Amino acid sequence: MKKNMFAIFILFTVMTGCHYPASHPLQSRQAAEGDWTLPYKEWRFDFFTPFALYATVTYVQIIDVEGYLNQFFTLDSAEDDPNVQGTWSQTTGSTYLSFNKVKSLPQYMLFCWDSIIDKKTYETSILFSPKTWQRMKTPADHTSYSGRTVWYDTLLIGLAPEGKVRLWLDDVNRYPNIPVTPAQMITRSGKEMKFCQGITEHPNGYVYFGDTPGFIKGKTYPYGSW
Repeated sequence: MKKNMFAIFILFTVMTGCHYPASHPLQSRQAAEGDWTLPYKEWRFDFFTPFALYATVTYVQIIDVEGYLNQFFTLDSAEDDPNVQGTWSQTTGSTYLSFNKVKSLPQYMLFCWDSIIDKKTYETSILFSPKTWQRMKTPADHTSYSGRTVWYDTLLIGLAPEGKVRLWLDDVNRYPNIPVTPAQMITRSGKEMKFCQGITEHPNGYVYFGDTPGFIKGKTYPYGSW
């Protein structure tokens, strides 16, 4: 993860359609108004997919509430959830994360990802609202099994066929995850992508592997309702 005081004109260029290459110098972005200091050390983001419908995230950039651009070239793997088949589950849990961590709350997020099941690359850009920041700063009204305070410090990002993306804040124990509704979320592919052109881990094409061939046999794409 590389943190730069570049700024964040890209917040607007990607959402509105103007194109700047990754090397273009960015003007500085103003920090969000208000005190959004985290009551814990850092928050995390965890990508996952439905069972056997694999995807790979290749690049992430996050503009935090302090106005910093956090870039991630090395990321934790997007694991598939065996319990997510046909529709999303409200109890998907986070895995152990080594890289996907940020010290300040997110204003904006962009990520490039390969949907192996779709055999294409997508670009997703997200604007977060103060409502989400407040939820991430506020402890749950319940504790963990061990009696510890529960913070909503992990953003779960589901990646599904047709380029569908869903967001939740991870909860604990028997409590369902909290759906996150962003201020704006756009997913593009092909020539419509503004930033992720040529960013892929599958430049020579996609091949189904693992549980995918057997799982999709006899089923109809997109293999559920996402």
